[in-house]
Amino acid sequence: MRLVTRRRLKWALVLVLAAAIIGYALWQVGRARCFQLVGEITCRVQTSQKLVALSFDDGPTPQGVAALLPVLREHGARATFFLIGQEMERHPGLARRLAAAGHEIANHSYAHDRMLGLFPGAYAEELERTNRLLRAEGVNGLLLFRPPYGKKLTGLPIAVERAGLRMITWDVEDPPGSVSDPAAYADHIMRGVRPGSIILMHPMYASGRTAREALPLILTRLRAAGYRVVTVRELLEVEAREEAG
Repeated sequence: MRLVTRRRLKWALVLVLAAAIIGYALWQVGRARCFQLVGEITCRVQTSQKLVALSFDDGPTPQGVAALLPVLREHGARATFFLIGQEMERHPGLARRLAAAGHEIANHSYAHDRMLGLFPGAYAEELERTNRLLRAEGVNGLLLFRPPYGKKLTGLPIAVERAGLRMITWDVEDPPGSVSDPAAYADHIMRGVRPGSIILMHPMYASGRTAREALPLILTRLRAAGYRVVTVRELLEVEAREEAG
């Protein structure tokens, strides 16, 4: 009896360990920026040209749009805005204002919940509700999608591919933790930049004040380093042309 009990305990421990390993592996895949189990994902573009894409997540909000547009216009930069469907409905006209200024607007889900473990129909509805809003604002052609919090396993990538979207993440992002110094924020961004980078910033809400204040510093330093700021779609087009030879 004791031998049987020990064997059962041993197998129970093995199963617990295996479950922990699998869970950790799935957690790593779910948060990986440049890898997913299904479909295509882009975190940066392979190019020798000194091009970077500047992208902003969340919103649109009145304070964010009002702060960002003049800075981008002053520096002659076009950016990609990954927008939340609910916020587009809450602030009608802001997405169109971004597009009218020459910027790219893209899908960042409808409700901005973590899109893990949902039924297939729930993924599709999240994507399509925001797609409809973007199309209504005049977006044509390929639509880009960025997962909330960067989280995805298999269900979301499958839904993204079925919806005809392109999964976009990033390779350079806001500093970790709470950084209140715009210069330190800009330093962090510039340390990670390389040709083909996709930069992620969160300037739309009150908590994004440092990001908003750092933006002119980042744009000035990018230009001084010889970089040109483009939209994510433009960066993808460069990659396609270079691959075609």
